[in-house]
Amino acid sequence: MKNHSPRRAMVPLTLVAVAMTALSSISHAADSSPQIYEVRSYLLAENSDVGAIDAYLRDALIPALQRQGIGPIGAFTNAANDESGSRRIVVVIPYADANAVVSSAQTLRKDAQYAADAKEYLGRAPDNPPYLRITSELLTAMDCMPKLAVAKESLLNGDRVYELRLYESPSEQIGDLKVDMFNSGEVPIFLDSGVQPIFIGQCVIGPQTPSLTYLTVYPNEEARIEAWKAFRIHPDWKVLSKVPKYKGTVSHIDKYLLLPKPYSQM
Repeated sequence: MKNHSPRRAMVPLTLVAVAMTALSSISHAADSSPQIYEVRSYLLAENSDVGAIDAYLRDALIPALQRQGIGPIGAFTNAANDESGSRRIVVVIPYADANAVVSSAQTLRKDAQYAADAKEYLGRAPDNPPYLRITSELLTAMDCMPKLAVAKESLLNGDRVYELRLYESPSEQIGDLKVDMFNSGEVPIFLDSGVQPIFIGQCVIGPQTPSLTYLTVYPNEEARIEAWKAFRIHPDWKVLSKVPKYKGTVSHIDKYLLLPKPYSQM
């Protein structure tokens, strides 16, 4: 995965609010409707204060979001064998619907406990930011996996590893075809091969649209390697990957190999 930080920017709350119109059918849907995910990356420089970010996430942000009933929340860092060239802390926040993205931020501003817990982090001097930049993308869960799923037993495994992939497509229509490919059988092939997804979402707002992003988990690094080997030779994948309409649906892949933070809920 390449570091695209120059072309990425923090997604402003006002932009999220504008997107509510496009997501209105999701915002007011029933419990069976797809979730909304924010995938937030704290981009790190050599002098970034990782400890301060960890303390903020662990002691302030995640507890505050839990008080709102939001979770589970994932927090990850680059694995030693990650070759993306981009140091970051990745946070995954699931929301029930699109309106919750905005209302959650409004609730945080009024949360006195959050303000107290985050005081040191939020009060840092302008010339002493703890990170290089924050970049976010907003996703809507896809039909193939409308809800985030975290196996409780996986959280007990200290050797577990994660992989975050972002698939760019050359145009909106072709991006929809890649989504259709996932919805038409790619996920069962994942599961049969040992690739266990936690969430899969199509990007609604983000610096690399049109795209989709998904997070997978494995018992260990060896299992991850073997799972992808099994996927590539799976007979059903050989059939699906040769369907003419799906040719050229991915123009670029970003990939992070990740480890969970001690306070991660995924």
